[in-house]
Amino acid sequence: MDAISAAGLERLDEFRWMIPRAGAMRVPGVLFADRPLLEHILADRTCDQIRNAATMPGILEASIAMPDAHWGYGLPVGGVVAFDPEEGVVSPGAVGYDIGCGVRLLRTRLTRAELAPHVEALADAFFREVPCGVGSTGSIRLKPAELGRVLREGAGWVVGRGMGTASDLENCEEGGVLDDADPDAVSAGAKGRGRDQLGTLGSGNHFLEVQEVDEIHDEQAARVFGLERGMVTVMIHCGSRGLGHQVCTDHVRDVSHRLAGWGITLPDRQLACAPLRSPEAAAYLGAMRASANFAWANRQCIADGVRRAFEHTLRRSHESLGLTLIYDVAHNLAKFERHRTAAGTVHCLVHRKGATRAFPPGHPDVPAAYRAVGQPVLVPGDMGRYSFVLAGRPGSMAHAFGSTCHGAGRRMSRTQAVRETRGRDLVAELRAAGIAVRFEGRDTLREETSEAYKDVADVVRVVEGADLAKRVARLRPLLVVKG
Repeated sequence: MDAISAAGLERLDEFRWMIPRAGAMRVPGVLFADRPLLEHILADRTCDQIRNAATMPGILEASIAMPDAHWGYGLPVGGVVAFDPEEGVVSPGAVGYDIGCGVRLLRTRLTRAELAPHVEALADAFFREVPCGVGSTGSIRLKPAELGRVLREGAGWVVGRGMGTASDLENCEEGGVLDDADPDAVSAGAKGRGRDQLGTLGSGNHFLEVQEVDEIHDEQAARVFGLERGMVTVMIHCGSRGLGHQVCTDHVRDVSHRLAGWGITLPDRQLACAPLRSPEAAAYLGAMRASANFAWANRQCIADGVRRAFEHTLRRSHESLGLTLIYDVAHNLAKFERHRTAAGTVHCLVHRKGATRAFPPGHPDVPAAYRAVGQPVLVPGDMGRYSFVLAGRPGSMAHAFGSTCHGAGRRMSRTQAVRETRGRDLVAELRAAGIAVRFEGRDTLREETSEAYKDVADVVRVVEGADLAKRVARLRPLLVVKG
């Protein structure tokens, strides 16, 4: 018996597998994968976590895992679950610790040849303008009232201070702000951790990357997104820093203590959740939205630092360089959205943890400039290979609550990656591949080595085959800054 049969999976089609309902499961599980990626998924506890999530009250349709899925806290990274607004719940662990973490992509008018003489100087400028690493702090020191405004206004607060333009907000998911944020639901400890962290990259898999568009897969969508072959782009991946982490910690603790009183029994307490009608759910959702707004403000500040670094290095204004935002989309959020289910259209709470929105052409929540081709979907790979820009497709709505993958997905733990790269000069290896690198932290590069990740091209192939999103362009790294 092979691993797939042993796991009890049933094949739905070339790119979807079902975990049938059993025991306390209220819905089946669905995995998006081809056979090789499925072997990676079966190598850890991802399937167990999908089964566990399927037992949660009010869950709709299926407990879903994307092709980049791997074991996480409670819900796997790459997990998508949606809940009925009356009978359902919200789970802090199913959103994740880095609330609002996401990816932002800027375009330029530069070509690789034009940038090449300046790459090393630009790398140094990035390292000065965008603090990174564990506990890093930025130049913005927020007073309590200012932090409250950031938590309510998101990226708009930053733009209002002259650090960006109106088009930056137009090309953000939700305009860079979630309504109904509640700064009062964010603890003093969380606010203390975030107060000095705006404009900082953080650590782990967060990065700032300069890339070249080396392949165009969809000419029409690329033209709409403003992408051309040979163009230099900048990708930013980070989130809500210590503030969001503390919000998750606080609210996981709070709801965990109340499960018995609500009559909720879970196979894994990491999925601790609160009924959507409860005060605890309202408090978490208010704090989560505030954390997401902090994350959007953080990426907006980093984008301002990127623009300054380009200006200082190339001695030209960022306007003349064409440094404009293509899109910014988050991948650790819970949001109320309208989706069609077997029981009809429902205004449900969609949790995406390590999964990103992928709304199709014509969807009203896609910016007007992109609506004809679908929402831009930003899928980073690893620092030694490539990333992709996709566009949302109708299959995302039909099969995954408007969702798709968020990246390549780890195939190796950080500890294993460090162990297996001992003795190698990763900086020299990247330089030989034409990639400049700056990093903070002794083992950062080893933890983030390319072989620690699945090949994102394999992940994207499944996403495209399942009609969740289609390839628009491939981006190759020229310069990488790691926390």
